[in-house]
Amino acid sequence: MAVRHRLIRRPPAEVWAVLADGARYGDWVVGPDSSREAGSDWPELGSSIEYAVRLGPWTGTGRTTVRDIDPPRRIELEADSGRLGTARIAIEVRPWGRETLVIVDEHPLRGPGAALHNAALDALLQLRHRSMLARLADTVENSPSEPARR
Repeated sequence: MAVRHRLIRRPPAEVWAVLADGARYGDWVVGPDSSREAGSDWPELGSSIEYAVRLGPWTGTGRTTVRDIDPPRRIELEADSGRLGTARIAIEVRPWGRETLVIVDEHPLRGPGAALHNAALDALLQLRHRSMLARLADTVENSPSEPARR
């Protein structure tokens, strides 16, 4: 299991606004080249976003589905990457003074990732999460603040 956290210098509502926008996942999630809501109800329970991943000439697609949600505190997702398998990704949003502590917990569920899950895979996930949380912080901190919070 790979768990990582980051303090983001914005209030929880601003962090949640980015998490609740399925079209912005490509801005901060490491891996997807682009993302789009697969319906108009993201992030309601059972709703999905679709994404494209590009590695050189290879392009793959996937779908991420909301499996549990407690807005604006927690969202649990299942990322389905087809033949690569599925993973559970839980994102917790905690107030931390005027800032926000974001905790990501990810582990493989099915497929090769689950069958081959080991400490080396967790180390790779930790590197991915470090980059992903930095990108999330950058996305949130460089987005216009709500007018009442300027």
